[in-house]
Amino acid sequence: MKFVLVILVVLAGVWLWRRNRAEDARDEAEAAARAQKPKPPPAVQAPAEMVSCRHCGLHLPAADAVAGAQGPYCSQDHRRRHEA
Repeated sequence: MKFVLVILVVLAGVWLWRRNRAEDARDEAEAAARAQKPKPPPAVQAPAEMVSCRHCGLHLPAADAVAGAQGPYCSQDHRRRHEA
């Protein structure tokens, strides 16, 4: 009787092991298929307009520049120094 019980436990273990291997193989195949799909290229933005600081000559995007009476500056300090 013990022999039959041991065989049943071993067969159940083998069945569970093979089922897990089949699921793992299926998951790996799905992951590989997803990895092979071409990704769309990132959206290209238009280049930002660049300006140079009137005090030090540093080039920076116009959106980041500080506007002054005599032109763009890289910081409030440079605007104050140059316009004083």
